[in-house]
Amino acid sequence: MSTFNNIIQSEKPVLVDFFATWCGPCQTLAPILKQVKDNLGDRISIIKIDVDKNQQIASQYQVRGVPTMILFQNGKQLWRQSGVLSASDLIKVIVEKSNS
Repeated sequence: MSTFNNIIQSEKPVLVDFFATWCGPCQTLAPILKQVKDNLGDRISIIKIDVDKNQQIASQYQVRGVPTMILFQNGKQLWRQSGVLSASDLIKVIVEKSNS
């Protein structure tokens, strides 16, 4: 848990993907997240949290459905959404929210 808190304290935006291995939309999101990382490179960190293995963190952030993505910067939640977005929409949100 403390490792997670250390990660989201980063000055660099951190996109957390709350997922489950059995979740179809989560599998759809995986290559989209890779595209986002390839596009933004070192400007962002993307971490995946398996809600079945990390129920305490999922509960703390009130994750009710998967996939749920939460964007953090300096420990603050900047944005949150459940479901799948296109890579271009996700990049736009990340750039917009992390620069405001």
